[in-house]
Amino acid sequence: VFEALHVAGGVLMYGIPEFRLPKKVVRHEIDGLRKMGVDIQTNVVIGRSESVDDLFEQGYEAVFVGSGAGLPNFMGMPGENLKGVYSANEFLTRCNLMKAYRDGVDTPIQRAKRAVIVGGGNVAMDAARCAKRLGVEEVSIVYRRSMEELPARKEEVEHAMEEGINFQLLTNPVRVLGSDDGWVKGIECVKMELGEPDESGRRRPVAVPGSEFELPVDCVIMAIGTSPNPLIHNTTKGLDTDKRGRITVKENSCMTSREGVFAGGDAVTGAATVILAMGAGKEAAAEIDEYIKSKN
Repeated sequence: VFEALHVAGGVLMYGIPEFRLPKKVVRHEIDGLRKMGVDIQTNVVIGRSESVDDLFEQGYEAVFVGSGAGLPNFMGMPGENLKGVYSANEFLTRCNLMKAYRDGVDTPIQRAKRAVIVGGGNVAMDAARCAKRLGVEEVSIVYRRSMEELPARKEEVEHAMEEGINFQLLTNPVRVLGSDDGWVKGIECVKMELGEPDESGRRRPVAVPGSEFELPVDCVIMAIGTSPNPLIHNTTKGLDTDKRGRITVKENSCMTSREGVFAGGDAVTGAATVILAMGAGKEAAAEIDEYIKSKN
């Protein structure tokens, strides 16, 4: 296993907060793999340190790509490059791997007074609850649709509400406001109303003219989804992806367009759940076993 970061475990270690998935549980699973003889090499970025082609040249007969969907999406609105604007990925990684949740740890993370999390999924709830635990006095979720369309699991929303997270629904940010020294000082939003259903079946949010207003905040966390990192695709000849950058696989299979290369999890589906990624890994393992047997 080649892991880009300095610890194994992927999003289970850096993306899911300690209070939702204790790190000792993940470490126990990883230790179990090592005891079975799995060689886990950290600080290896496939596509930079080594390529997929290099792995085949080293004698590997099959490669599984489970690199996830770690490339954060942004809205492209003015002010997103100000100091105090984070992607949820970066914010959660600083909380998890840099131990921001521990008292007295000098993690390079902003200690904000008021924070806004843009988005309505499970990651947005995680970021909001982490911000609250870091001592942010006022934490708000800004989401452009209503509570009925909120994509986060119901229990995650309930937990956030129980912990005092504010919900600014039918609200969409249009601009991050900055101070003279380049720090966030607020966010300009517009009120929305729901129109006709879009291609996803959810009613499309439409801006209400003249409804702009400002929220005074010093931290903005963007949690509007992620995409697969293009690094492996860009450095592996013959590996096909779709228009969203997801690796394409054959129907009912984990086999990619490249001979001997298999893929699964978020790198194929886009951001989804841990359990689906684990299932894809097991399916791929069985396929790889059959593939190597058929070669020999």
